[in-house]
Amino acid sequence: MIPVPLVVCVMGVWCVVYLTDTLLKLSAKYRNSYESWLGSRGLMLSPFHVRWQTTMFNRLFAYCARINPHALYLWFSSGLVFGVVSMVGSVLLLIRTLQQTLAQMTTDNPRMAGQQALQVVVPGVNLPTSQLAYFFSALLLSGVIHELGHAVAALREQVRVNGFGIFVFVVYPGAFVDLFTTHLNLISPTQQLRIFCAGVWHNFVLCLAALALLFLLPLFLFPMYTTGAGALVTEVVQASPADGPRGLSVGDIVTALEDCPVRGVEDWTSCLSHISHTPQTGYCVPIASLQPSWAHGRAFKRLDGTMDCCSNNSLTDLCFSYIKPQDRKSKAREYACMPVRKMVTGTRVCHSDEDCIAHSHAASVCVTPSLENQTRFIRVTHPPNTHMLFVGYPPHLQYAVSLTNFIPRFGFLHLDLPVFLETFCKYVVSLSGALAVVNSVPCFALDGQWMLNALLEATLVTVVTDRQRRELIGFFMLLMGSALLAANVALGLWMVTAR
Repeated sequence: MIPVPLVVCVMGVWCVVYLTDTLLKLSAKYRNSYESWLGSRGLMLSPFHVRWQTTMFNRLFAYCARINPHALYLWFSSGLVFGVVSMVGSVLLLIRTLQQTLAQMTTDNPRMAGQQALQVVVPGVNLPTSQLAYFFSALLLSGVIHELGHAVAALREQVRVNGFGIFVFVVYPGAFVDLFTTHLNLISPTQQLRIFCAGVWHNFVLCLAALALLFLLPLFLFPMYTTGAGALVTEVVQASPADGPRGLSVGDIVTALEDCPVRGVEDWTSCLSHISHTPQTGYCVPIASLQPSWAHGRAFKRLDGTMDCCSNNSLTDLCFSYIKPQDRKSKAREYACMPVRKMVTGTRVCHSDEDCIAHSHAASVCVTPSLENQTRFIRVTHPPNTHMLFVGYPPHLQYAVSLTNFIPRFGFLHLDLPVFLETFCKYVVSLSGALAVVNSVPCFALDGQWMLNALLEATLVTVVTDRQRRELIGFFMLLMGSALLAANVALGLWMVTAR
């Protein structure tokens, strides 16, 4: 569901801005000075849309367009090839995404949502408010690099750039360049195609650069941060299973989950997944230590068929099952409610009594926590502290803790710096790649429209000599591309907000 407070806040801000703009323009006293102020600063206001345009970057664009003309020719020619290929690829990707969305609408399987390459993003719905700064910053950077490509390519093809600007539509930021249309119409279709493809080409390159930075981040941060020694806790959700005096704290380094070593966040995730899909591990306990606690009661079956033997909801005791040495042939299991921390502290994990016999000199048995189905008992190792003991669904533990691979070498270094860089790079990869895909689609009002028109003029002029027929072919292709994109957006919004 769409968060109502967020919608009210956004609508309220835009209403105040538009109302103020309207009143000032209707005022006989302030109208001229207000419009003059807007014009001098390149500002334009309309409902849910504000934009700013300037010429201050024109010299920078011109300087970039003069750097090594031959290299720039090869650069933008590569962009032309990429743009043409991406037009076809984006259409195929949208068709595939539409099929996945329709399949997801007919099933209740939540895993299918994660299989989609493209998803509609609605702040506050499927984008946490804590991630908004990353999202908008990465989106703005992707838009600026996109328009930088258009501007430099245009100047290289002798097309004048009137200005560069930034806009905000509802809550989404973006950028644009204003090209001199007369110059644009005078150049060849191939030259036009280089200009129109430059935006998606630069988005693709930015996506690759952010991806490379993401993989090389441990190398860049090596003098200040180390990796491979565990997963560093950066946040613990309050009142979660990981919170509490004997839980995890910010700055703790998790090195193992049971006998599964944790060298980083990837290991943390894979260990939890492994624990979720394997039977509960047991612990080698000396037979002399099998002393039931005061909460021990008669064993009884739970509703799901599992056994319990603790007579109260004690937070320190747990029901364990084991096989006495004299009953190993019959495999008759005994149940005892025992102090959980005492049972598992300093003990080895096991899956049967044979594991304990092979690694222990004293007479030991393998005791296993008797839990409900899908529930797991997990020892979380985070030295030098004692083990954190978790009982519950492993995904709950995963969602309760935020971790990073980067451990500071010095105490004055901030824990969140690598997290910020890593998260920002991930958003740049996602959003810049998405902009490249969406703008490549042959759709009205997007780069794909101009890319398709220039491509048809460059390739069909000898086959279809009538210009009106070429325009008609382009119109129907644009109509189909627009319908495909609109269907993806509409169904994607419905899936995000209505389900």
